[in-house]
Amino acid sequence: MYGRQTGVRELTFAVGPGEVFGFLGPNGAGKTTTIRLMLDLIRPTSGRLEIFGLDARTESVEIRQRTGYVPGDLRLYDRLTGRELLEFLAHLRGVRHLRYAEELAERLGLGLDRPIHALSKGNRQKVGLVQAFMHRPELLVLDEPTAGLDPLVQQVFYDLVGEAAAEGRTVFLSSHVLSEVQHIAGRVAVVREGLLVLVDEIESLRERAATRVEATFEEAPPPGAFADVAGVTEVERRGPTVVYSLRGPADPLVKALARYRVLGLDSHEADLEDVFVGLYRGEDAA
Repeated sequence: MYGRQTGVRELTFAVGPGEVFGFLGPNGAGKTTTIRLMLDLIRPTSGRLEIFGLDARTESVEIRQRTGYVPGDLRLYDRLTGRELLEFLAHLRGVRHLRYAEELAERLGLGLDRPIHALSKGNRQKVGLVQAFMHRPELLVLDEPTAGLDPLVQQVFYDLVGEAAAEGRTVFLSSHVLSEVQHIAGRVAVVREGLLVLVDEIESLRERAATRVEATFEEAPPPGAFADVAGVTEVERRGPTVVYSLRGPADPLVKALARYRVLGLDSHEADLEDVFVGLYRGEDAA
């Protein structure tokens, strides 16, 4: 609770070892609040949260030792160089050398010897990623981790996440970039106004979502021409181009389209963004 405001409520889910778990929701949905609860940065009004089988409140020190964290509002010691910051964090974590941190920095294209205050937003974000991964934690908690990164560096980040999961480490990824989550996560949770809307496999969600089919006709059929075709709903009309939502096999729609002269046909397979938008428009049920 924040005074009379509720942060999150009735939020129940579990994440397993070696899993990349996406945590989605718009601004104000409760994503960052959940992460802060996980790391004992704020305390819950009620309920229980366990990480590694440990109580997130009473055993938070051990949990943090085994966790790497990139906050959404990343703050760093501006007067230090990247190397000095990593040496400081390595000392706190009992890491004896920076060999792996230097390897990570090289892969991300990050120079470690400039003062942090002189770094661009993207390079600051790289420092944040290196410090989170450098001690090979069992759990990575990443809040908007690719903010400010260019596409090539984002691909390196995806590789790092995949390597961590392959080693049996767990990645908890909160992001607004739905394509990013779809690319690397196996399961996702969606929160809305502090409530859990769903938890499901990425592929299962895609199967539930409608395919978008865009047909351009020589002469557009009248509205409702395909109303009797199973699984098909007309959603948009732009002159001779009509957009349909398709749930189920495409064969009935293809046969119905054959009654007209079709000049162009394009289909867009459902992705996580389609599912997400559908949920927030009330087109799907939790």
